[in-house]
Amino acid sequence: MLIFETINELTLKVTCTGNDVLFAKAGAFIAGDNSGKKNYRFEKVLLEPQRNIGKALLGQLARRATGENLPLMKVCLNGDSVTYYANYGQHVIIYHLMPGETISVESENILAFTQDCDYSVRFIGSGVLSQKGLATSTLTAKGHNAYVAVLSDGNPIVLNNVETGNTISADPDAVVCWIGHGHCNPKITADVSWKTFIGQASGESYQFEWNEAVTVIIQPSERKGGIRVSMD
Repeated sequence: MLIFETINELTLKVTCTGNDVLFAKAGAFIAGDNSGKKNYRFEKVLLEPQRNIGKALLGQLARRATGENLPLMKVCLNGDSVTYYANYGQHVIIYHLMPGETISVESENILAFTQDCDYSVRFIGSGVLSQKGLATSTLTAKGHNAYVAVLSDGNPIVLNNVETGNTISADPDAVVCWIGHGHCNPKITADVSWKTFIGQASGESYQFEWNEAVTVIIQPSERKGGIRVSMD
C-alpha cells in the first residue's frame, strides 16, 4: 500500500508498506530510505501504465498527435520504504481520488500516481485555444488507493463549486487540473471582436468555464501559448 504526503510543499513523500508499484515523472526521484539493502528499483515505461498492449499503443499515438507527452518511470517497491520525488522546486499538490472520480491534468504537471489510477488521453476540443491543443491527460480511480501528485508553478489556489453551484472560469494556460465524476469537460468561451484585430485585446480573450460540480486547481503562472491575434 502507498501513502502520499508533501514535505515543505515542494517534495512528494511516498510511504510503502509491503510490495507495490508507483508511476512517476522520469527522473523525479531525489532520495529514499529503507532498512537493509535498497528494496526498490526503477524501470522505464516504454508505452503506458496500462496492462493492455493495444490500449497502450492507441494511447501513445493519441499522446504524440496531441502533444500530451508523458515521460514516465515505473518504481517497483519491494518492501517497506520511504521515497521522495520533486521537480525543479515546483509546488506539489496531492489528491486522493475516490472510486470512479477522475482528474484531468496537463501531462507536464503530473508528478506521480499509484497503480489504482487508470491513465488515458481524452479529447476536450479546445483546439488552438490551449497550450496543449486538443487533449488532456486523465487519471480515473479504479481502486481505493488512487493517489495523484501534480505540480504547480508557485503556490496554487483551489476553487470548488460542489456546494455553491457557482460557475468557475479560468485561463486555460493557468489551469493545472480539474477533478470531478465522469467527463466534466470545461466549456470554452471566446471574447474575440474587432478590437482583437487592431491590437486592443484585453489579453483574456478565451477562458474555461465549468457549471457542473468540479474542483479546479490553478497556478499563479501562465504557460506561453493560446491566441495571440492582433494587427499593427
